[in-house]
Amino acid sequence: MPALPAVSPNPPPPVLSVRDLRMHFPVKNGVFSRTTAWCKSVDGVSFDLRAGETLGLVGESGCGKSTLGKAIAGLYRPTSGQVFLEGTEVSGFSHRQRLPWRRHLQMVFQDPAESLNPRQTIGEILEEPLVIHKLGDRAARRAHVRDLLEKVGLPASAVTRYPFEFSGGQRQRVGIARAIALNPRVLLCDEPVSALDVSIQGQILNLLMRLQAEMGLAILFIAHDLAVVRHVSDRIAIMYLGKIVESGPAEAVFYNPIHAYTKALISAIPSHNPALRTRRILIPGDFPSPIHPPPGCAFGHRAQHPRYPETLASPPRFRQIRPDHWVSDCPCCVEQAEDSAR
Repeated sequence: MPALPAVSPNPPPPVLSVRDLRMHFPVKNGVFSRTTAWCKSVDGVSFDLRAGETLGLVGESGCGKSTLGKAIAGLYRPTSGQVFLEGTEVSGFSHRQRLPWRRHLQMVFQDPAESLNPRQTIGEILEEPLVIHKLGDRAARRAHVRDLLEKVGLPASAVTRYPFEFSGGQRQRVGIARAIALNPRVLLCDEPVSALDVSIQGQILNLLMRLQAEMGLAILFIAHDLAVVRHVSDRIAIMYLGKIVESGPAEAVFYNPIHAYTKALISAIPSHNPALRTRRILIPGDFPSPIHPPPGCAFGHRAQHPRYPETLASPPRFRQIRPDHWVSDCPCCVEQAEDSAR
C-alpha cells in the first residue's frame, strides 16, 4: 500500500513513516504447542506522519489499532515491514540499539491505572525516563518534574503522592507528563480518553492539543469514537481487519466518505440535533476472524455482496480517488458512481 501523499506541494519530511507493516501472532495447539495458524492482527499498513500533525486511526474493536501502535512503539517486534523514525529504520533494532530512539517516540496508554507503577510516587514515575536516559543531575531532574506537573495542570505537591490517590483524569495527566518528559517528536495515543468520564475527556483532549501546539508533536491518535477523532485530527484513517480501507483529510472522510465501512461507522455517531439525524447503516454478518481472514475483500465477504467474487481474482488496491483521499478500491465497497468518477 503506497504512502499517503501530503496536501502541500512541498511537504516537510515525515517524522514517522510506516511501510507495509505486519504483525502476525502464532496460534499454538496440541501437547507440543505447535504453531497451527497465524492471527493476522496487522496485515500491511502504510502511512506517513509529519511534525505537528494528528492522524486519527479508527476502527471497531479487534481490527488491530492498538496492536499497530504497540508494534510501532517497539513493544511488539513486527513480523515484517518497516518503521522509520526521522528517516532511520528502527523496526529491526535490538533493545539496546533502539534505546536512544525511544526518547523520540513515546506512548500514552488507554488505562492510566494499569500503566502507572502503584509502588512509585508520581515524582519517581516522572523522573524514571530521565534516569534511564541519563539526563541531568538529581536537582535538574526534580526541577524538570515540577515543570512537567505544571504543564499538565497538576500541583507540585503531587510528587510525593501515589497513583491511587488521584482520579482517572489526573492519572492520565500523569501518563501524558511521563510521555512528554523526554521531549519526543511523536506521541502514540492508544485510546487515551475511552476510560474517562465524558466531562473529563474534553479536558484531556484540549491538553493534548495544547501540548502539540507548544512542542510541535506529531500524534497518532487511536480510538473507536469517530466524533472524538474528528475533533482532534488533521487526517483520519479507517482500519478494518488489519488493513486501512480509507484515509484522507478529517472533514473529507467525515462528510464525504467513500468506503462502505466508513459510511456505516459515521452513520452510528449519535446526533444531538434531531433535524440532522441520518439513516443508520447496519453492517450485516459477523466480524471475520483474523486467524482465517476471507480472501479478496473482507468487508464484501461479510456483507455477502453480489460482486464479492470479483475480488477473489483481483484483490482491492489502495488508490487515490479524490485529492489526498485514498480508499481500498473495491467493487463491493465503493459505489459505482464514485468508481466511474475516478
